[in-house]
Amino acid sequence: MGMAFRVFVAGMVSMLGLGHAAGPLTIMTTACPDGKQLSSYAGCLLEGSGGIPPYTWSVLTGQKGFAAGTATLPEGLEIVVDTVKGTLIGGQGYYGPTIVLTDSTSATTSTLSIGFNIAGDNTLAGCELFPSTSIFHTRVDKLPIDASPAAPIPAAFASAQVHPFFGGGESGGALPNGIPFIRVPFGLPNQTVNTTLFQHDFTSAPDPVYTPIEASANAGWNGAGGDRHALVVQEAGPTSTCRLYEMWQARRDDPQSSTVWTDSSNAAWPDLTSNNLRPNGLGSCDACGLPITPLLANYDETCGAGGSAGCVPGVIKHPIRFTLQHTLPYWVWPGRAAAGVGQCKWSNSTVLNSGQQIPQGAAGPASCSFNGAAFSAPCGQIYRLRATVPTPPGCENECAVIVTALRNYGLIVADNGASGGLIGTPDARWNDTALSMVRGVRLSDFEPVDVSGLIVDNDSGEAKSL
Repeated sequence: MGMAFRVFVAGMVSMLGLGHAAGPLTIMTTACPDGKQLSSYAGCLLEGSGGIPPYTWSVLTGQKGFAAGTATLPEGLEIVVDTVKGTLIGGQGYYGPTIVLTDSTSATTSTLSIGFNIAGDNTLAGCELFPSTSIFHTRVDKLPIDASPAAPIPAAFASAQVHPFFGGGESGGALPNGIPFIRVPFGLPNQTVNTTLFQHDFTSAPDPVYTPIEASANAGWNGAGGDRHALVVQEAGPTSTCRLYEMWQARRDDPQSSTVWTDSSNAAWPDLTSNNLRPNGLGSCDACGLPITPLLANYDETCGAGGSAGCVPGVIKHPIRFTLQHTLPYWVWPGRAAAGVGQCKWSNSTVLNSGQQIPQGAAGPASCSFNGAAFSAPCGQIYRLRATVPTPPGCENECAVIVTALRNYGLIVADNGASGGLIGTPDARWNDTALSMVRGVRLSDFEPVDVSGLIVDNDSGEAKSL
């Protein structure tokens, strides 16, 4: 009897050890609750079956952080034993990380992509992204057309659709689709920032570990390549104003815990009540030396009054940053720098040295070219949707607000990239179908605006009231 019992028990242990009785290792959790930026997370219990417990849960990553095209958990969330949790969500948008379940043998794993929809919070707690007198908040629908040969959209790009490079859902893939930013309180401890390539305004900044970093298909959060912008608005303190910190190619030594940042360049606007521009000729975190954050389309200004009920159309009161495949190696106010191609000439055929500000209108260059053909579009140039261009069919809610902004405040050349790329935040609340209707507008529908008559001081973004 004793021998039979020992054989029976040994058999049971053997069967469990081989995983025969338990079945294949499987992730049972298929969805997690939605969340909201700057809020705590409700938690998501990860459940599995099969294999040999106890289980270990993790997120699929590449070497030195997250591999190209690989999503992480939303910034601020982590797996604690078997639960995704976090006291404050930093990220926004749709995340589709690959969750990894490993059993006690460490030889058996199961993977599954689980989606996290994170609504943004781009309310500003009393901060204004530059004064109401700024060119960044000035309507351009009544201003004269810029007649300079340097000004028009290049003919080679004119047929390009205006297409939002941002959105809310899975259409952007496993990565948040757009450039996020976050608001942090005054008094948050500064973190060390090491800059490796271009200019820097700061060596430390209030960028907590949960600061969201722009992701793209060709670069993970901590990988090589990609823009990886990290944008932080700091609230005002008892004796200080709101501030803006922006980094380009930002990364952390450990994507989940390191408080030391490395970037390729950074820029700061230490007083958002001021109209001061960057020093002329000095770049920022985009090619044109402009701030990024105030020129992004964000959901709170576009539709945010609707809350959980959906889009209640709002108003965008600023130009929206966009990209062109190539720009000229010059800039116009309020641009401060350039990274372009081609050249312009004065009326006497003298070639303008690249890397300088050029005037608009009749005072501008007599001709501009690239590879022997006429070319145009300097950094900082604003284009408005012509009044005669009809609103695209089916353009409602998000689309209608954006198209109205393109008529009243326009597009502003901010960087090199796909022609017609319109830039906004990766908020899970965006309706991607409504955003897609913006594609009914093409770059040929825009005209360049001469804003030179608004200049109060070339080093200031203040615009005259006309």
